[in-house]
Amino acid sequence: MCHAVKTLFSELGVSWAVCELDKEPRGKDIEKALARMVGRTPPVPAVFIGGKLVGPTDQVMALHLGGKLKPLLREAGALWL
Repeated sequence: MCHAVKTLFSELGVSWAVCELDKEPRGKDIEKALARMVGRTPPVPAVFIGGKLVGPTDQVMALHLGGKLKPLLREAGALWL
């Protein structure tokens, strides 16, 4: 599902960054915290826009299909058009 979000953001012209928890020294702790925030395990991808948690892939796709993702990206300064 991470690939789907990265592809969507790339197609929209958004520059994205990835934090790979399996390569982070405290990745397991971060994953547990994200699971509590998202409400499911595994919590990835946990998408943040403008420093705010949007949620996993299904939430991002729901925002996109509902026409709310682009305005959110614009507000965060991640999308110019």
